[in-house]
Amino acid sequence: MTTGPRSAEPTPATDGSGAPKVVAEGVLPALRSDPSRDDGRRFVAWLHITAPGRGATPSVRSWCVCGRNLFAAGQRRALALIADHAAHRDVCPSRDQERKAAA
Repeated sequence: MTTGPRSAEPTPATDGSGAPKVVAEGVLPALRSDPSRDDGRRFVAWLHITAPGRGATPSVRSWCVCGRNLFAAGQRRALALIADHAAHRDVCPSRDQERKAAA
């Protein structure tokens, strides 16, 4: 068992390919688009939550393709923005256009 800081090194892939596995929690790997796997879904809204731990101030940012870009800091405001982000899905004008196109 080592004590003290260690350098971060990529974990080898379990399939033996030698490609590094993404190990950072919450970090998505950059993927190349594969036209054969395109199911038509697109990212519409993002919610980024930072909750650093005890005694630190949590923060939340909510983005949407309709132009929404909101930020909140502090536990009460962060929780309110998370709830508002979830409610926005039902009233977003961009999603409304998407629903009309699908109908």
